[in-house]
Amino acid sequence: MSEPRVDRLGFYTLGGHVESPRTMLDELAEAEAMGIGQAFISERLNVKEACALSGAAGAVTSTIGVTTAATNINTRHPSITAAFGSTMHRLTGGRFTLGVGRGLVPQIAAMGLKQTTTGQLEEFAHVMRRLWRGEKILDYDGPLGKYPALSLDPTFDEDIPLATTAFGDRTLAMAGRAYDVVVLHTFFSDETVVRSVKAVRDAAEHAGRDPNSVQVWSCYATVSDEIDEQTMLKKTVGRIATYLQVYGDLLVSTNRWDSAKLEEFRRSAVVRNLPGWADAVGDTDTFSELAKVIPAEWLDCAATGSPQRCADLVRHQFDLGVDGVILHGATPSELRSTVSVFSNAAVSA
Repeated sequence: MSEPRVDRLGFYTLGGHVESPRTMLDELAEAEAMGIGQAFISERLNVKEACALSGAAGAVTSTIGVTTAATNINTRHPSITAAFGSTMHRLTGGRFTLGVGRGLVPQIAAMGLKQTTTGQLEEFAHVMRRLWRGEKILDYDGPLGKYPALSLDPTFDEDIPLATTAFGDRTLAMAGRAYDVVVLHTFFSDETVVRSVKAVRDAAEHAGRDPNSVQVWSCYATVSDEIDEQTMLKKTVGRIATYLQVYGDLLVSTNRWDSAKLEEFRRSAVVRNLPGWADAVGDTDTFSELAKVIPAEWLDCAATGSPQRCADLVRHQFDLGVDGVILHGATPSELRSTVSVFSNAAVSA
C-alpha cells in the first residue's frame, strides 16, 4: 500500500461526452501543475480514440503518468498494440502504462468481434512482454488467434507496465498473476475494495510474484458540493443509474448487494421511461426520482459534500489497502479544492 500522497491520485481526462479532444490539453496542464500523478484515458469510438489521445498526452506533459484504462485487446493486431506501447514508452520516458479490458458487450458484438475472455487477457499480457523483450513469435496459434509472425524489434528489452480493469473474482485473480496495475470499478463498497485488493495480492503471491509489486487503484467517484446541483446529480445518481442499466447484475453481485433492490430499480417508472442512458438523458427532476429508487448505501460509495469531506473520504480509500485513487467523474478544475485539502493534510501528517 502506498502513502496517501497527491502523486498517488489520478483522474480521467475527457470524462463523459466531449465535443473536442483538445480539452484534454488544458486538463493535463492543470493536473500536472496540481501534482496529480496519473492521467487515465478511456476510449470511446467518436473523438476519444486511445492511441491518438495517448500520443498527445505524452507530448504535452513531462511528469504525469499516462495510462489507458482501458482500450480493448481485440480491436487492433497484437503487434500494433505492442508497437503502440513501446512507442508511448519511449515518447514519455517511461511514464506510460498500457491498460486494457474487455470492452462493453453490446459494442464488441456490434463490431462483429468475439467477446474477450479472462484467459485471453492473461495471454495478452504474456505476449506483450515477449514482444517488448525483442522476441519473434512464429506460427502463433493460441487464445489470441492465429498469426504467422508477431514481432517488433530484436534489440528491444523494454519494461513497460501493463494495467487491466477488473471486476469479478476471476479477473482480479488473473490480474494479480499477469498485470502490474489493476483498476477497480467505480461504486465499489469499502468491503468490496478490501476484498478486491486481497484477491489481487493473494493471486500474485501464489504466482510467485511480490504481492506488493502489483498496484491496485480505486476508481472513486469524487464530486464536491462546489459544482451545481444538476452536474452533481448527473455525476453521482446519473452515473450509478447508468451502470445499473448497463451491467447492474455484475455490479450488484460484486458488491454483494440485495438483487431484489436492483429489480425494484428496473421496474420503477422512472427507469422504464428513460429514453437512453441515465447520465446522458436525465435532468434534475429525473435524477431526483432516480435517487428514490437507488439504495442510499449504494450512493454512499462515492465522495460527496465539501472538499474537506471529499478529501477525508479519498484518504480513507488508502486505509482500505489501495495504492492509488482515481478521482472519478471530475475535471482537475472541479478537483482543485479537494486536492488542495488532501495535499495540506498529507503535509501536516
